[in-house]
Amino acid sequence: MNIAVVGLSHRTAPVEVREKLSISDEYIHESFNELKSKDSIIEVSILSTCNRLEIYALVKDLEPGIQQIKEFLLNHSKLQTEELYPHLFVNNQSDAVTHVMRVSGGLDSLVLGEGQILSQVKKMVRLGQENQALGPILNRLLTQAVSTGKRVRSETNLGTGAVSISSAAVELAQLKLGQSKGIDSLMTLESERVAVIGAGRMSRLLIQHLQSKGCSSLTLLNRTLPRAINLSKDFPELSIKCGLLEELDNCLETSSLVFTSTSTEEPIINSDLLNSIQRKNFLRLIDIGVPRNIDSDVQKISNVDSHDVDDLQEVVSRNQEARQKLALEAEKLIAQEGKMFLEWWDSLEAVPTINLLRSNLETIRKEELQKALSRMGPDFSARERKVVEALTKGIINKILHTPVTKLRSPQPSSTRRQALNIVEELFDLTPLDSD
Repeated sequence: MNIAVVGLSHRTAPVEVREKLSISDEYIHESFNELKSKDSIIEVSILSTCNRLEIYALVKDLEPGIQQIKEFLLNHSKLQTEELYPHLFVNNQSDAVTHVMRVSGGLDSLVLGEGQILSQVKKMVRLGQENQALGPILNRLLTQAVSTGKRVRSETNLGTGAVSISSAAVELAQLKLGQSKGIDSLMTLESERVAVIGAGRMSRLLIQHLQSKGCSSLTLLNRTLPRAINLSKDFPELSIKCGLLEELDNCLETSSLVFTSTSTEEPIINSDLLNSIQRKNFLRLIDIGVPRNIDSDVQKISNVDSHDVDDLQEVVSRNQEARQKLALEAEKLIAQEGKMFLEWWDSLEAVPTINLLRSNLETIRKEELQKALSRMGPDFSARERKVVEALTKGIINKILHTPVTKLRSPQPSSTRRQALNIVEELFDLTPLDSD
């Protein structure tokens, strides 16, 4: 068996490719069922975020398993092989283990150390469990990845002051506002007429950072009004006008800065919409949705400046050097956690032999106990029988403790295999997979 991860991220693919691979909650169950039906896949889980889609799997045979995952991604994306495959990465065994630990710790994020990815990895574990796609191997790996992400944030300084995609989007708006005035610095947003489209978690973070950067009022549009109103109540110091997406035309006419973060599968803003409205002022659009909420064709319209998540790199690079130093201590922690998992994985080689040995001794214990009890006669009480049985079980457990501990302890595979062969020969054990 092999652990593998196949996918793409902001490091390997542009947003126009990533958005084709995004798997919405509506289709996640169907995707799990399709992956579980593959004959080479034993266990599987899916990580789908705005910056990555990764399929983690335990596969019987490495190459066929990887190929089946690639075919799933190809069918899901509706892309041609030459359009998708160059952007995919593949990791297996120790590289796959290290990768998921780094992802959970925020070391592979666009914004180094960002915290939202940890909740997304937790969601990956939950979805895998709910869809009955996780077994003991992946469940342990992904659960340990979550605990590693928590350790990175609690035991290192990487999470201190870490920014999110949302805060980077607000900072990009500040930077572009400054550049429009010939200043290479971040400007306050107090004079901007701001709108936020969508009322999910990303929008909550957007509003939080907008408020901290000088924004005192904004328009919040969503598919459902109650959700927008509930979100606005969490920001009592901000003047927030809530509305429905049907009011988008008017919102675009009156706003100067618009952030979009919705779960729509198709763009909600395009050139036709912008050309159809009465817009007099310059409009800056910042889209952090994947799939994108804003069509790329708006770039050709005058007095419109449009950006997507890939444009956040301009902001991220300004702070990346300082955060790279903080990441070094997190990398050491991740190396420790990866080593712990791989040692556990290697120790599984001993499990069949240990189970056979335990079964062998248990059979002997029961036979000898039955002989002894039959000689004790009817005067031997039920309580005394229980005491004697507990005694024999305790003896077996004491005998097994040291060899089992040694067989499962970290050691070279060749050394472990040699020890297992000796145990199997000494106790005349028959392997479980033999005929």
